Amino acid sequence: MSRPGRTRPPFRLPSPLPGRTDLAAMRRAPGRDLLAGVTVALVALPLALGFGISSGLGAQAGIATAIVAGFLAALFGGSNLQVSGPTGAMTVVLVPIVAAHGPSGVLMVGLMAGLILLALAWARGGRAMRYVPAPVIEGFTLGIAAVIALQQLPFVLGLPQDGGHNVAAGAWRLVRDFAADPDWTPPAIALGTAAAMLLGARWKPAVPFSLPAVAAATALVHLTPLSAPAIGALPAGLPAPSAGFLDPAAAGPLLGAAVAVAALAALESLLSATVADGMRVDERHDPDRELFGQGVANLVVPFFGGVPATAAIARTAVNVRSGAVSRLAAMTHAVVLAAVVLALAPLVSLVPLAALGGVLLATAVRMVEVGSVRVLMRSTRGDAAVLVLTAVATVALDLVTAVLVGMAVTALLALRAVARGARLDRVELAEGLHGDHGAEERALLDKHIVAYRLDGPLFFAAAHRFLLELTEVADVSAVVLRMSHLSTVDATGAMVLDDAVRRLERRGITVLLSGVRPDHERALRSRSAIEGLYARGLVLDTTPQAIGRAHALLRERGTLPA
Repeated sequence: MSRPGRTRPPFRLPSPLPGRTDLAAMRRAPGRDLLAGVTVALVALPLALGFGISSGLGAQAGIATAIVAGFLAALFGGSNLQVSGPTGAMTVVLVPIVAAHGPSGVLMVGLMAGLILLALAWARGGRAMRYVPAPVIEGFTLGIAAVIALQQLPFVLGLPQDGGHNVAAGAWRLVRDFAADPDWTPPAIALGTAAAMLLGARWKPAVPFSLPAVAAATALVHLTPLSAPAIGALPAGLPAPSAGFLDPAAAGPLLGAAVAVAALAALESLLSATVADGMRVDERHDPDRELFGQGVANLVVPFFGGVPATAAIARTAVNVRSGAVSRLAAMTHAVVLAAVVLALAPLVSLVPLAALGGVLLATAVRMVEVGSVRVLMRSTRGDAAVLVLTAVATVALDLVTAVLVGMAVTALLALRAVARGARLDRVELAEGLHGDHGAEERALLDKHIVAYRLDGPLFFAAAHRFLLELTEVADVSAVVLRMSHLSTVDATGAMVLDDAVRRLERRGITVLLSGVRPDHERALRSRSAIEGLYARGLVLDTTPQAIGRAHALLRERGTLPA
């Protein structure tokens, strides 16, 4: 039976198409969205090609993913700013799948991951992201900005990409190789492009300077004696849709891999959407709808030979910084990529990789909100530790591990803070005495009876400290424990309280409880010593009743005068 005023609204699947609010946003500034989409497409092109090759399925798989998944995730997703496609984090997960099951196994895993993401959207799994604390998000943003910057070193230094998966170690090897035979043209182009973007953003924040900066760098390389590696030849066209990879018998062996891919896609997409929201004060994404959009994208893209996709923080950041205001920008990015593949491949192939590296270097710099990081670092030592650990784990390990590390440390710090809230305070007996008691009798009662109030949670993180405090009670005849202020009692707390009762009774001290809440009775009465207190009538409703009962017992024993 539902309680009045607390009826839960019925669940509704996310809308399959943009609604009125989405359409209104798309009409707000279409020019800015179109320009942002073109800029993102230029940035996304080499990344899509590179991630496709790194995954083992080839450049065409990467570009198919960027086009098909980029359009569908933008159309059906829950963020106005998110840009999806192949990512480095996903590539790391896919490489062992390709080795074990081949390209068709990756396509099957992508299809299954899409179904899992749709199930998560139906179950409202996206709402779990609200429990990710700010230090974890800021640490993730800081770490991923560092990863993006380090990933640009091959472009910036004009060297081949390192084959290792550890970005920090790969960056060190690239710097060492560059120092052995330096060519300063690519670094100059990259730093010049990044400087143009950063200085231009300070001068006119609303203007996306990445496109003219890249165009100028391209013209400089091809109109002067300077030379730098370019994007090179592009694959022509998209493959025709095919279901040849479908193999129901492979679903069982691939289920674990599909769950891992779906978890990474959900985590990276929702974190990216949260970061994108932080970059715009007027933006809030729908997490469940975002999972729905990612599910649709991953369900469809395998039929075009694409790899599993997720939201890409680098492309999303470029999108936001380029002035995007609606999902039209991400959809435009996919359409432009398709047009480039079909018609403009020779022209785009001339763009220097160093210029694209400079774009992402500037993006990485602008991703970091220095003010937010400074506030969290000065907030508490715990917040600072979580932020730093998450950032370091993002660079040294991977995204999923980094978030798990941040969440684990946050949980431990939260447990410690909650445990410190558990207190054992002495209560004055005067508030529990009835009738006319003289000063001499009150002094006698204080000598033989002591009352304590238990505040806060009595659970595993605080229970043992409580036991030590309680069993150090000085020699008295009776102890009254006031339980009404306890917020939580778990199995460990009940066990420790039971142990304390046994130890006090072995010393000849009578223990009485008062104000036990009904929702705590089950845990407490599961312990034999506490159940014995119930059986002997030593659990009372109020503290005055318990003190009165202790008074009567001590008079019966002759401890107190009749």
